[in-house]
Amino acid sequence: MATHASPEPSDRIPHGDAPQQRAGLAGLDPGRCKCGLVCTDATGQRIVAAAVLTPEATWHQLNSWCAEGLVAEIVLGNGTGCRHWQTRLATIAAVHVVEEHGSTLAARQRFWELFPPRGWRRCLPRGLRQPPRDWDDVVAQLLLERFLGRTLPRS
Repeated sequence: MATHASPEPSDRIPHGDAPQQRAGLAGLDPGRCKCGLVCTDATGQRIVAAAVLTPEATWHQLNSWCAEGLVAEIVLGNGTGCRHWQTRLATIAAVHVVEEHGSTLAARQRFWELFPPRGWRRCLPRGLRQPPRDWDDVVAQLLLERFLGRTLPRS
């Protein structure tokens, strides 16, 4: 018969003395076919996750983050499908709706700040540069930055 030694008193963490971790924020740029999604660290000081996902995958990711205590508030752009998302998200977190007007164009510029052009793209004038991938996650980040009133670096 195996016996299990109980931890020494110095190894125990008394109830109530465990470190408290705040939940971060999520930013969502809703769309019909794809959504931009970002998540901050617990302090809300940097973006730690970013993705462009289908709407259903976005819902599952947000639900997971909220269930794990990683996100307590969601910043939602007021564009396509906002009301549907607002109603659905209110069941899992606090929702803040922000103005989305002009965010796609502004996010294209922000994309190049986050991911400076390389190779031949550096030779193109800024106005002609198109990101080499979908940048809905950058739109979501921009919406979150508008809500917070400051820019956020990415990890």
